[in-house]
Amino acid sequence: MAAVCGRFVQDRSLADYVDWLGVTPASGYDGVPLERYNIAPTAMVNVFRGTGEGILISALEWGWQPFWAQGKRPPAINARVETVSSGGFFRDAWPNRLLVPAAGWYEWVVEPASPKRKQPYFIRLKSGEPMFFAGIGLEGEGFVILTADAMGGLLDIHDRRPIVLDPDLAREWVNPATTQQRAEVIAGELGTASEAFTWFPVGGAVGNARNQGEQLVLPVDLAPDR
Repeated sequence: MAAVCGRFVQDRSLADYVDWLGVTPASGYDGVPLERYNIAPTAMVNVFRGTGEGILISALEWGWQPFWAQGKRPPAINARVETVSSGGFFRDAWPNRLLVPAAGWYEWVVEPASPKRKQPYFIRLKSGEPMFFAGIGLEGEGFVILTADAMGGLLDIHDRRPIVLDPDLAREWVNPATTQQRAEVIAGELGTASEAFTWFPVGGAVGNARNQGEQLVLPVDLAPDR
């Protein structure tokens, strides 16, 4: 399967995400909708980071790799929660926790009747509320989104899913006072359950990262023979 969460959406304003998170950031933000409906790897993305001065909002590149791995393979965009804290690849990034505000993400499902074709799906919370992906990264070097095994109906879409945290856990995740041991519990055991999400097919235009607009997240009807 393709990498989980290879595209995602930030449609609301930073002010909306700030309100939902329930914090007052130390850095500036406004109420202008971001309207980014097709964020792809290597894009600069608004993320929330915790510091001793409070929450900082900054733009980091989606993708990360240690200096010794540069040029050997493309930068990683996801990190498996099962191994992220113990493996060497993310050793420098792991202590630097951050949040990626989002409205949802896309996945592509291979069509059984036509293996060369993939149908894109948009996945969001049933409540319609914004979400926060658990991530790690370094200022000036980029970030990755943490993923876990998919469960329930999400298995029909992909075998992995991004770790989504509710506001209380999201604040704890980026709090510098949160221990690494507690962070491992939050990421490994307390992410939002699969039952909280809904998903539906969307148009193929999302496959081109240059395409933007709200129409990308609107459901489409699949032909009966597909």
